[in-house]
Amino acid sequence: VQLQASGGGLVQAGGSLRLSCAASGRTFSEYGMGWFRQAPGKEREFVAAISWSSSTDYADSVKGRFTISRDNAKNTAYLQMNSLKPEDTAVYYCAADKYYSGSYYSQYDIWGRGTQVTVSS
Repeated sequence: VQLQASGGGLVQAGGSLRLSCAASGRTFSEYGMGWFRQAPGKEREFVAAISWSSSTDYADSVKGRFTISRDNAKNTAYLQMNSLKPEDTAVYYCAADKYYSGSYYSQYDIWGRGTQVTVSS
């Protein structure tokens, strides 16, 4: 599986964006997917994850604002981001792993290139 993230951009505070993570390969449905982000000068942090069975987990900082989902027919995972805040500004990365779908970035085997999200105040 290879991953390609897209959908980032510049948005005003309170706005919305939807990130997509397109996966190549035939076994996408078997993989757990995660979204992480990294702001300048900060460590990469967990945002959201979805298992192969579509159970989800979120960082406390995004609960109620972000929604992770997947469409196995399209080999794509999504991150719908609403009520965006300036502190959400970061490069967002998607990740995949066949045996893991939690919050530890070191457990994910496959990473896509990031997409920049900038939220202006």
